[in-house]
Amino acid sequence: MQDQDLPTWLPRLSAHGGPRFLQIADALQAAVADGSLKPGDRLPPQRQLATQLDVDLTTVTRAYDEARRRNLLEGRGARGTYVAAPKVELTAILDLSMNTPPPPDGVDFDDMLKQGLSQVLMRADSELLMTYHLAGGSDSDRKAGAKWLAPMFGHLDAQQLVVCPGAQAAIAALILALTEPGDVILAEPASYPGLRSAANQFGRRLIAVEADQHGMAPDKLEQACRRHKPGLVFLNPTLQNPTAVTMPERRRKELAGVAQRCNVRIVEDDPYWLLADAPPPPIATFAPEQVVYISTLSKCLTPGLRVAFVLIRDPQERERFLAALRSFALMAAPLTASLATQWILDGSADGLMKGIRNEARLRHRMARDILAGRYSGAGDGLHVWLELPAYWSATQLARAAASEGIAVTPAEAFATGSESANAIRISLGNIKERDRLQAGLQRLSHLLARRPEPFSAAVV
Repeated sequence: MQDQDLPTWLPRLSAHGGPRFLQIADALQAAVADGSLKPGDRLPPQRQLATQLDVDLTTVTRAYDEARRRNLLEGRGARGTYVAAPKVELTAILDLSMNTPPPPDGVDFDDMLKQGLSQVLMRADSELLMTYHLAGGSDSDRKAGAKWLAPMFGHLDAQQLVVCPGAQAAIAALILALTEPGDVILAEPASYPGLRSAANQFGRRLIAVEADQHGMAPDKLEQACRRHKPGLVFLNPTLQNPTAVTMPERRRKELAGVAQRCNVRIVEDDPYWLLADAPPPPIATFAPEQVVYISTLSKCLTPGLRVAFVLIRDPQERERFLAALRSFALMAAPLTASLATQWILDGSADGLMKGIRNEARLRHRMARDILAGRYSGAGDGLHVWLELPAYWSATQLARAAASEGIAVTPAEAFATGSESANAIRISLGNIKERDRLQAGLQRLSHLLARRPEPFSAAVV
């Protein structure tokens, strides 16, 4: 074979240059990089190139396969093999808008999932896992719920618990069970958006009650109760969504006292209690007959379980709640409910939650370092509430961040009244990789430091 018989892009193979198929693939890559081969150029058939190089066909086949793996080549059937067009890398958005648990630190979640499902399938009748169940959960599910809530309440009567397909379903069923169309629901000025959605769907009126640095103001709540005769008061007292405020114990006792004096029900939505550093006792411990308590696994373990535990001490209210729940969500899925029960009872849930808590705290330290003086988090939980400099509005910033591939949630999304704070919520758990989260926070910090550019909409 003569040198002139070789394709111009391919040097002679070296006996000491490593595997020959890799020499061919490397030469292909270098030729594409320097422009000797261009997208759309046709390569020699494999047999022809094998003859030219005096190698066996398998070597060339392996070289072409390696080049395809590197996205250098593409096959076009009978027409042959061609140099591929450059692969376009679309940058995924850095989503700082969704409150989900971060990947657990030091926990092999895939193995935990496989082991948990294996145990469930060994111990449960598969037919029972795939059929209808009465709403409220099995005895085992309720016992698991009582164990899950033990850090908050100590020993609980498991029969006072209801197992629900997530906290949103529980909130909706409580609104249906405990209020009438046109009734008022009181909440803090910034509150969980799912509450507003459910209230609007069911024809209830949502009214904001003034809050301070410790949460809802007790005197303002009492005034609002006497004025509006609300059906419910909605509170999220631990690492509040979105402000990340944790009510001190004294404030919780004061709000419980108002509920007792005004004979109004409090719905205490408490998804972050187990993630918090030494949180006070739930409001439900101070007014057990006035408070319905919700604890979802979505924030401490994983949203995919779709399991929440609801503590309702009054038997009649519990039955009304179950009837309301059955009207739109017959039951929690037996398979995921059984998995949650297995994890709680065998201790896996505790290990997973600790891993999530450790990772969340590491991410808060990252956010504190990058956002510097703007950081106002509590050092735990899943999110940061960031008050903005006067030259940015929340909507402006959210829009500017989106243009740079970052999703954040402006304060308007959480407003229960006509006004909202000039702030955004930054969620720290939804981006799996720490380095990508760090990049997103750094880009956001740079954006905050400069003034907004005039907005001009594209016209087409």
